[in-house]
Amino acid sequence: MANTLTEQEVQQLRAETKGADRIAHFNNAGSALPPDVVVDTVISYLQEEAVNGGYETEAKYKDQLENTYDLIAKLINAGKDEVAIVENASTAWGLVFHGIDFKPGDEIITTEMEYITNLIGFINMQKTHGVVLKIIPNDKQGKFNVQALQDAISPQTKLIAVTHMPSSSGAMMPIVEIGAIARKHNILYLVDACQTAGQAPIDVEEIGCDMLSVTGRKYLRAPRGTGFLYVRKNVQDQFRLLFMDGFSSPTVSLHDYTIRPDARRFELYEKSRALTLGLGKAIEYALEIGVVRIWQRVQLLATSLRRQLTAIDGITVHDNGDELSGIVTFSVRGIDSQSVKTKLSEENINVSIGVAKATLIYMEKNHLSSIVRASVHYYNTQDEIRTMCTVLAGIAKG
Repeated sequence: MANTLTEQEVQQLRAETKGADRIAHFNNAGSALPPDVVVDTVISYLQEEAVNGGYETEAKYKDQLENTYDLIAKLINAGKDEVAIVENASTAWGLVFHGIDFKPGDEIITTEMEYITNLIGFINMQKTHGVVLKIIPNDKQGKFNVQALQDAISPQTKLIAVTHMPSSSGAMMPIVEIGAIARKHNILYLVDACQTAGQAPIDVEEIGCDMLSVTGRKYLRAPRGTGFLYVRKNVQDQFRLLFMDGFSSPTVSLHDYTIRPDARRFELYEKSRALTLGLGKAIEYALEIGVVRIWQRVQLLATSLRRQLTAIDGITVHDNGDELSGIVTFSVRGIDSQSVKTKLSEENINVSIGVAKATLIYMEKNHLSSIVRASVHYYNTQDEIRTMCTVLAGIAKG
């Protein structure tokens, strides 16, 4: 087991994050505070573009830009040719989902924790292609029923799509066990890992997924407008490309074109090179700390936060399951979530709101219109947690 982060290391990491001493930031599942080196990397690149020109600066940083693909591959244990850099997780997810050749009667299996963007995609495919959607509910203890998934599979099952760490709950889906079932039946398996990357280790070989979508702005602490897509090499040719340009199609004649032989076929040429470098620097930063060590720290802080919240009269913690993430969700009796968020903000404490539509199936099943979401990261401290819980105790008392 890796050594846990020491308090001295945490203080150093906080010193390398401008916002850490100005605000208690518990909205890392929304957008984490970036390290100073990430911000400096982006700004420096933009300044060079302004002086030297965009194409000229890109040529100068060719190797560093290319290295971002290597860093992503290392982060998730993938091949470099299985990685595409895109603007966000929704783009990554949509590129492969809408590239699948669905036929009427094909089945998609998902869970009650699926994110709104993905759910919209399922509904759209139902309406336009006659696809059948099967939803596997969690049991009364909040655990995903792996056997129910196994029982739901039929010869018509085309895709299993799962969000690993839901937007509005600390529960986690057993993506490795689900992957084993997908592999056993040779079914395409799509994992939304937008909250996972940078928070917990990801190994696409262990997961057994065919596709994986990730955003940069959350636990990776990368700039907004960054993300990436993983597509296993041996399934890349199964997807219809939604967009193509001279980058995805390297040779073109008046009558035909070729497609790149790697995952970059899912990219378009034009994107921010400054943000690409920022994404790479953020991943490099996380790898230097050690993702296992980050995960240990996040679990420590989240456990502490849940324990302290549970002890406050009038607060209900909503997270259930065998394994919980750094996303902590709760409500305060008699006070709407937006009011709680506003009162915390007045004390320089950032949290966010999980609205019903974000994880619609789960929220409606549990009769929740909204929840407060406090998401911890390794640069948060026990003092920040105690301060927030003191403020919340006062709010709960009215």
